[in-house]
Amino acid sequence: MSDMHLHLEEHVKSSDLLTDIVIGMSDGLTVPFALAAGLSGAVQDNVNLVWIAGIAEICAGSIAMGLGGYLAGKTEQDHYKSELKREYWEINHKRQFEIDEVKQVFLEWGLSEQVADEATNEIIKDDKRWVDFMMKYELGLEEPNPKRASKSAFNIGLSYIVGGLIPLTPYFFVSDSLTGLKISAIITLMCLYIFGYFKSKMTGVNPWSGGLKVMLIGAVAAAFAFGLAKLIEG
Repeated sequence: MSDMHLHLEEHVKSSDLLTDIVIGMSDGLTVPFALAAGLSGAVQDNVNLVWIAGIAEICAGSIAMGLGGYLAGKTEQDHYKSELKREYWEINHKRQFEIDEVKQVFLEWGLSEQVADEATNEIIKDDKRWVDFMMKYELGLEEPNPKRASKSAFNIGLSYIVGGLIPLTPYFFVSDSLTGLKISAIITLMCLYIFGYFKSKMTGVNPWSGGLKVMLIGAVAAAFAFGLAKLIEG
């Protein structure tokens, strides 16, 4: 039983980590790439400006994304605590109604009337067990990890930085921004495709089409930014 518990905990933690990485990397690869492409179209002879602005965007973006992940985690915790408090109030002030709800859950599982009554009577002997049962099987809520918000902020922020440095790196080694854009486009589009491929594979979507969609989104964003910069410059 303990082995199964550890397996489930590890599965949940891995899922949370993968979700954070996907959120951070998807924006990290796309936004700085589009920004660098736009700047390349506007300041072709000033490659330093491209990577300086790119670094500034990565710093700001990683903080914003990390903060978003933190607030999402805190909101989940606050929601769970609010519903938990409400359930305790309901079993004290609407006891029979809550008992009927427990029984209804068992009946929906396919238990007979007699077995459902016995299971209900067993559950309601302990208020904590009763509330935990209702939180999980009536409301579909699992108690969030109290450290989830801070971990999510760190994971998303770091993933954004890693993703953002990929399209920006070529600009450190070239003398003009257009050359940097060409190299950056090749590297970033390849990374976007690989990222989209594995992301789609994990979610059960066709990985080949999923990778292509992610790559096209990045390409369109960069092309639009570049074209808009050239249009304004012209």
